[in-house]
Amino acid sequence: MKKEKLIITIFLLLLVAPIFLSEFRLNLLGKYVSFGIAALAIDLLWGYTGILSLGHAVFFGLGGYCMGAYIKLQTETLPDFMMWCGMTELPWFWKPFQYFWFALPMAIILPIFISLLIGIPTFRVGIKGVYFTILTQALALIFVTFFIGQQLYTGGTNGITNLQSILGFSLSDTKVMQVIYLITVVILIISFLFCRFLVKSNLGRTLIAIRDSENRLKFLGYNPMTYKLFVFAVSAGLAGLAGALFVPQVGIISPSLMGILPSVEMAIWVAVGGRGNLKGAIIGAIVVNFAKSFFSETFPEIWLYFFGLLFVLVVLLFPKGIMGIINNMVNKLKIIKKNRIIHAKADC
Repeated sequence: MKKEKLIITIFLLLLVAPIFLSEFRLNLLGKYVSFGIAALAIDLLWGYTGILSLGHAVFFGLGGYCMGAYIKLQTETLPDFMMWCGMTELPWFWKPFQYFWFALPMAIILPIFISLLIGIPTFRVGIKGVYFTILTQALALIFVTFFIGQQLYTGGTNGITNLQSILGFSLSDTKVMQVIYLITVVILIISFLFCRFLVKSNLGRTLIAIRDSENRLKFLGYNPMTYKLFVFAVSAGLAGLAGALFVPQVGIISPSLMGILPSVEMAIWVAVGGRGNLKGAIIGAIVVNFAKSFFSETFPEIWLYFFGLLFVLVVLLFPKGIMGIINNMVNKLKIIKKNRIIHAKADC
């Protein structure tokens, strides 16, 4: 019950944050909340199924590019980077992104499609463990190289910039940004409830069985490939949705957000929060990014050392992450309470 109160408190604090935070801080928190959705995606795949992906930033970036293309076309009939390259007409595959009803679903569908394209042959031949992790790193490298090389269609290294309005509303308007922030929080809550439903169901038990002993599951007559493919696709879709929510709050999407380093950072959020715990994934994403901002603002020249020290301490002293610390505290309080009750009865 106390754990339920914790996540409810976090969600309530996030919902009332616009009342207390400045525009700048609220914008930062909005980014962290979108990262929380991406962390849920990683935890569903890694924490509960035991499949570590270090290429999930690709799905995040694809969702971001879908939304970035839509926002760009709200103010420019032909994106500036296309004009600089000598183009005079919008490419056919860009034209559907003029419509929000196409761009938002595509931010989820495209990452799912790519995950299936990769997952079907990969899981069919039984690639898993560190080999799958290396494969996803290669995926990130391939996509970054491809998007940088396609300057004509993607904006190259700079990506899609100067995003100004969404659905006819200016992204520079404070009230609009507050609404986008609240929408992001609501979608985080829905994503959490959806992931929680999955892990609490029979499907969730099967995913945990894959993580703990895949060979035993095969012996019982299950086909792990089907389940791994499903969770990989769901995880990719969530990451794409997170990317789509991230872009309006930042105003830019570039290949740098699709690389190996952002993918590793996503895994770090989950590790710090507590792997195999959905609440921990959200907490880890917010806490790590808050610490990153705090150290970079307070110690601009040496903040990376503090940031690295934070990760080392968590790994060495708190291997189960923040939720592991909270669980230990709750268990100790229960023991203390139980002992007090026993002593009270003995005194009587």
